[in-house]
Formats: sequence, structure tokens, C-alpha cells
Amino acid sequence: MKIISILRNIIEDNSTKKGRIFDYIIQFLILMSLVAFSIETLPNNSPKLIKFLYDFEVFCIVVFTIEYLLRIIVSKKSISYIFSFYGLIDFIAIIPYYLSSLDLRFFRAFRVFRIFRAFKLIRFNKALYRFRIAFQIVKEELLLFLTVIFILLFISSALIYFFENQAQPEIFKSIFHSSWWSIVTLTTVGYGDVYPITVGGKIFTFFVLIIGVGVVTVPAGLVATALSKAREVQEDEEKND
Repeated sequence: MKIISILRNIIEDNSTKKGRIFDYIIQFLILMSLVAFSIETLPNNSPKLIKFLYDFEVFCIVVFTIEYLLRIIVSKKSISYIFSFYGLIDFIAIIPYYLSSLDLRFFRAFRVFRIFRAFKLIRFNKALYRFRIAFQIVKEELLLFLTVIFILLFISSALIYFFENQAQPEIFKSIFHSSWWSIVTLTTVGYGDVYPITVGGKIFTFFVLIIGVGVVTVPAGLVATALSKAREVQEDEEKND
């Protein structure tokens, strides 16, 4: 029990020196494993480099597996940890290696989810806590905004279809096909792969672009205001403590 208590303080408490060192080591290995994973995708890697990357992958998997098992052991509620967000991320980060012998290439792609493990190392960060408060403050406004956006997407898809269908029947085949144009136009991305050629379609596009400016700025303003309020809430909590 004493050993488990010591391990729990190191693994779960990053306020101690040993806990911070442990977190830094895991964080470093996460980042390096992602770099190695990216290098693997480069063409014409030398046999030595391929061997090194494979050995490093095995080393990281061993460390991550031991860490995962230790977290289960030291957790006061092991089942809760296993099915928690961070527990599932830990599991997804290592399981592709053990399934690789079955040639389940789809599961190998889940190695990129290791990047989400980095969030474990900042979960006690004050800034992250402010974002959580901000989301709680503004979640209803964001939900309303997303609803309005979906309505605008449908309306713009339907109208551009009626403007352009006869002129470009292969591109604007249906409202569903037209929705791609609506998305890239409302978000002001404008890839240029789908665009109107009729006078009515061009005039309509102008108004959609003007609305798109609001689509970008409104959520930014909501989040900025919410973060400001969240900072005030956090400062009040710290004063009360």
C-alpha cells in the first residue's frame, strides 16, 4: 500500500517535483513519438533509420503501456479511469501497436491520438480552467449560433442551386452538392473550385460573403467576452480561497 501511495503521488500529482519530472518525461516521449511517426511517412528512408524508428516506437510503447497499467493500479477508481476521457486516450495511444501484427492498418492511424495525451499535462492549468468556465457561460449562445449557421447553410445551398443548376448542372447537381459551395463561401475560405457564373448567382454570392464575415467574427466575440467574464470568476474564487 505504501508503494502504491508513493506511485500515486508521482503519477497523479504534478504539483510535486517528482510528479513534474514524470510528466515532463512522458510529455517529451509523446512529442518525440509523434515526430518519429511523421518521419516514418517520408519516402526513401534508409534501412538504419527505419530500424531506429521501429526500436524507438517499441521503447515508447513499453513506457506508455507501463504508465497506463500503473495509472490503473494507483487509481482509486480503476474502472472510472479506464472509461474516462484520458483513460481511453491512453488506451487508443498504445493499442495500434499490439494490433499491428493483424495488419489492421486503420487502427495504426490512431497513433496520432497521442497528441491528445498532452492535454493531460495541462489539465490543472489556470488558462484551461478559464476556458471551461467560458464555455459554460457562452454554451447557450454558441448552440443558438450553430443552429442559425445550419439554417443559413441550407438556405444558401438551396438558393445557389436554383441560380446555377441550369448553367452548371454537373457542379450544382442538387442542394446537397451545392452545400460545399455554401460552406466554403460562408466561412470566407473560397477555394475557387466551385463558383457561380450567372449574374444572379454572383449577386447572391456577394451577400453570402458579407454574412460570412459575421459568421467568423460573432463566435470570436462571444468567446472573448466569455473569457473575460471567466477571468473575473476565477479571480473571485481565488480571493475567496
